[in-house]
Amino acid sequence: MPDLPGITDVIVIPGGLMIRIYFIAIVAFLLASGIRAQDNALTRLETGNDSRGWEAVGRLDIDGLGFCTGALISPSHVLTAAHCLYDKKTADRIDMARMEFRAGWRNGRAEAYRKVRRGVVHPGYIYADKAPMNRVRHDLALLELQRPVHTTRIAPFDTDIAPRTGDRIGVVSYAQGRSEVPSLEEVCSVLGQDEGILIMSCDAEFGASGAPVFTFRDGKARIVSIISAKAEARQGKVSLGIELGASLELLQARMATSSSKFLRADSNQGGAARSVSGAKFVKP
Repeated sequence: MPDLPGITDVIVIPGGLMIRIYFIAIVAFLLASGIRAQDNALTRLETGNDSRGWEAVGRLDIDGLGFCTGALISPSHVLTAAHCLYDKKTADRIDMARMEFRAGWRNGRAEAYRKVRRGVVHPGYIYADKAPMNRVRHDLALLELQRPVHTTRIAPFDTDIAPRTGDRIGVVSYAQGRSEVPSLEEVCSVLGQDEGILIMSCDAEFGASGAPVFTFRDGKARIVSIISAKAEARQGKVSLGIELGASLELLQARMATSSSKFLRADSNQGGAARSVSGAKFVKP
């Protein structure tokens, strides 16, 4: 599918700050912003000691088309971005059986290799949606692996409630130019929020789609978002991601009630959602 030219949207985040966003496919450009982004150093997790505790983040290899980043939230379930499940050129869904999650992938080896059995995307997600904020707001997918990952070296992450503007966060990702070793950006922040979308100062490049965004409350890393799009403000790079909350619960409920290979969550299930992934939303 060709890139989508000239799509613009205007959002207002708390405090009355207006941000004009220009999208080309999944790449966003903040044209007019009072937001101050910041440059943050990425730490390459080269060694076993460096990567200890982050083994549940992995590279999601997509049928020779490229890769995204994903993270285990239970031994059988990986959280990533919905757009990773579609062929960029044809806009067709990718065969789940031709996707592989490589947990803790580092320098040609992974802690575990698992094929993907099936996937579910947010009911509001449309790959070719010309309303750009909808693409980010609903850009969430849950994958079920063909076999659970049961090893003491890999501990799936809990999830947490959405962070607030100003909160400190971090990201672990693979990306273009750093596809063989994950990188940790431990200090970035939430710059603003708008109807389920987080605007963050975190670094994002192609391949980082689906990368988990963490809070570090009480010394424990918990997932609060995933990276959906990269963006640029006058002051530097920013990224956009979805709040989890009810969206993840919706995906979990749909996966629990169907055996189809590719699912679209039913928005009518909202109140009946029941967790099948083991992910926990931790109250402050």
